[in-house]
This record gives sequence, C-alpha cells and structure tokens, in this order.
Amino acid sequence: MLPLVGPMLAPTRPQTKDPAHASAANSGWRPRWRRHPCGVQSCTVVTAPVLEEPEPTRSPTAKASNVWVVDLDGVVWLAGQAIPGVAAAIEELRAHGVRLLFATNNSAPTIAELRARMANCGIAVDASDFVTSAQAAAALVAPGSTVLALAEGGAREALEARGARIVADGDADVVLVGWTRRFDFDRLAQAATAVRRGARLIGTNDDPTHPTPQGLLPGSGALLAAVATAAETRPEIAGKPNPAMVALVRSRAADIHLVVGDRPSTDGALARALDRPFALVYSGVTPPGTHPHPPPAITAADLGSLVARWVQERLPTSTVELDEQH
Repeated sequence: MLPLVGPMLAPTRPQTKDPAHASAANSGWRPRWRRHPCGVQSCTVVTAPVLEEPEPTRSPTAKASNVWVVDLDGVVWLAGQAIPGVAAAIEELRAHGVRLLFATNNSAPTIAELRARMANCGIAVDASDFVTSAQAAAALVAPGSTVLALAEGGAREALEARGARIVADGDADVVLVGWTRRFDFDRLAQAATAVRRGARLIGTNDDPTHPTPQGLLPGSGALLAAVATAAETRPEIAGKPNPAMVALVRSRAADIHLVVGDRPSTDGALARALDRPFALVYSGVTPPGTHPHPPPAITAADLGSLVARWVQERLPTSTVELDEQH
C-alpha cells in the first residue's frame, strides 16, 4: 500500500432536495465500482484523415450525475500526441458508468478538430462532451457585436455561433485574445488601439504556458498580457477557473464527482469553484513531486495511473499519493 500524505476526509454527499436525486445523495458521491485493473496502453496519433469514428462506449447504467471533468492538454495529450494509457483509462471509466466532460482552456481547435484528435486516439466523443474557453468567451459577447479576434478557429467558430461579427481591423465592440501563432507587433498594435478606443478586452484564458512534448510554449495568457499592457487595461477572463467557464460546466453536468487536470491554478481552482475534489496529474505543466497549496485530493503520474488505482481501491476523497510506476 502507498502512504497517505494527508488526513482522511469523509466522502462528500450531493446537497439536493430533488427527490429524483435522493438515491445519489443517500449513497455518497463516489460510484460503487467493481475491482478491475486498468492496464496502461499506448495510443498512437495518426495523421491520416479520420473517415469513421468509433461509437462511444457508454454503460447502459450510466447516470448524468456520475461525471468526471477532465482537462485535455497535459492530461489526454501533449500538442495532440496522446499520453500513454489515456484510451484504456477512458474506456475503463465509461465501462463503470462514468461520463467524461472534457474542459479545455485551449481555444485554438474547433470542435470538429477536437473530435478528430480524440478519434485518432481511439476515443469516441460527441460535440457535447467538450466545454472550451472559446465557448465561455463567446458567451460574454453580445450577439451582433463586432469582434477583433486574435485567435484561431475554435474561438472564431464559437463567436460565429454566438452571432458575433468578426472584423479584421479598426474599431470593434470587443477584442478577443486566444492562443494563436499569428501574433506580431502589427496585430498587437491593432488590438491595443481598438481597446483604447473603447473595445472590451476579453481573454479566452490567462494560462501563461502551453504544454507540448518538447516543453512549455507561451500560452494565451502571455499574448493577453501583451495586449493588456499596451492598452493599459485589465482584461476579462473567460476560461478556467473563471465564472463564465464555471457556468458552462455546470450547464453540462448536474453533479460532478471529480475534476482532473495538470495545472492547480486553473484546474484545481475550477474544482474549488465547483466544490468538487481535484485530482492532479503530473503529465503536463506540473513537475512530479510538486505539492501545491491547497493540496489536491489526489495526485497521480497520469490519467491511466489515476483510473487504475481509483478502480482497484475505490479511493475516498483523501489526499493520496499515487505511485508513478503503478
């Protein structure tokens, strides 16, 4: 057995007066799973077009209240390259009736691109299985607004779905900044000028870095900080753990069991905003052995290790250190 590194905490129970959820409230928040190990299995990302997607493996007994909120970058993949064991882990969770809601601060990919990446990893998902900072940011924009977007396709897709009109230059109602490689001095000047002339400055998120297999790259927060500094203003932030993203997650899941992520400042803070336990994995931006404050409920090397131990031991919401070699 592996050592506990913190005090045991009693499982929390859903607080509800709805009779329809009475059984969930009486049984505690943790699902009652059978003992069944989850092996670690590599997932190879291919570059060929995906012609057909596998159907999601859904348990016939799955309940909408049995939800894990899982980050993508640093948890499922690094720059689109799958982290070993994720496909098997997700299949294992679904076999036990767990629904996964993938919450990402990366506003660059469209929903179709996210689904294709998941399919290339052997993970079938529906469009409704994603909540993105692009969607959260678009929710802050009034339909019909003009938007100068320093962002990629995911943010533009969300803005168009919201009914906003994207402009290339000049005055705008909103300047929206997301993760993009197309950022230079001219774009910075355009954005700062629009803000000085009265545009709202909205950031999809303020993550300072973006994890990749080669290391950390500048994140959306770095680009947003440049615009905010040049415009001498304070931006509105949409993504995790801010209210727009919290509201979006809550709108997709009635009751959440666990939040899984690699960044305590966003994923851990989202868990606190949702009043749910946080599982920190060391496969992304947080180095192994890091012990942030407040401490996560659980730590693990990666999602595969987390799921394997969770299923085997039926871990309570205590602070537990998971063996990186498990």
